[in-house]
Amino acid sequence: MRICLYARVSKAEEQNPENQLIELRRWASAAGHTIIGEFVDEISSRDTRPQKEAVLRHLRLGTADGVCFVALDRWGRTMSELVLELAEFSESGKSMVSLKEGIDLSTAAGRMMSHILAAMANFERDRIRERTLMGLAKVRAQGKHIGRSKGSKDKKPRKRRGQKRSEERRVGKECRSR
Repeated sequence: MRICLYARVSKAEEQNPENQLIELRRWASAAGHTIIGEFVDEISSRDTRPQKEAVLRHLRLGTADGVCFVALDRWGRTMSELVLELAEFSESGKSMVSLKEGIDLSTAAGRMMSHILAAMANFERDRIRERTLMGLAKVRAQGKHIGRSKGSKDKKPRKRRGQKRSEERRVGKECRSR
């Protein structure tokens, strides 16, 4: 199987991605997989994870059969992000392996675990919605205004969540091919 290895560190000065890569290489070697690339995001924010995007392109284009990462929190930042990607690649037959959690979508147990995670994400989203609606109802009951003030002169369109400006895009380190 052709596999991408993905590592992410939040603070390049304090964390070394090599620790994750050593563990990932060991796993790939023991499983007999061919490593097509090692992808590392350093000092990433929610919107700037160029190496993860590169891995996703490989998976979607079919140049890789799977991806391996040390832990789910290194791959995705939110439960909903994880669930969407797990579902996408489970349906397309791609393998996603998280070493720490022991999740491998190429196995029946891994697919079952992805369904459990999906159910938890739905539950989490519903609970957040309930709390938000309760908070809004409380504020309205107190007679407070919610949103922009009437007659606001701010007519500029707001930037949509997740939208990036070209000057804000950061280029991550190039894939270190084997």
